[in-house]
Amino acid sequence: MSGRLAGIARHARPRGEIETLQTVSVSRMGGVAGDFRGAIRPGKSARRQVSLIEAESWGAAIADLGLMDGTALPWYARRANLLIEGLRLPREPGKVIAIGNALRIEVTCECDPCSRMEEIVPGLKAALMPDWRGGVLGRVLDDGEIAIGDEVRIEE
Repeated sequence: MSGRLAGIARHARPRGEIETLQTVSVSRMGGVAGDFRGAIRPGKSARRQVSLIEAESWGAAIADLGLMDGTALPWYARRANLLIEGLRLPREPGKVIAIGNALRIEVTCECDPCSRMEEIVPGLKAALMPDWRGGVLGRVLDDGEIAIGDEVRIEE
């Protein structure tokens, strides 16, 4: 069972502008290159290095808000790094997501939607709450270069 990488995004600082990319390097020391969350700071853990969201979960949240009529928000409004299509992401810490030829990310926890989502669209936070719709957070186990269209697998 596999899916594909449908989107890549990063932001250089908290509340910063989102930049979408076609390819990016992801590393154990820096997370998604150029994203402020990826670098491991002294005394901190790497459990929030990379955020991933399912395209299907994002679509369900948008549908719940009634925004499927052309006013839909782009997936990166969620401020996640990676958009995964066609694959259900694990809902338990410790599972490993492999992307492309080398990148491996360990799921550390659910990416709980924050109050920032309410600033974007009222009701978005609640729409992202059920069944881990807000995505997962993870730490990088193995570095890799990734690109839109890369295969995404769950390692057992």
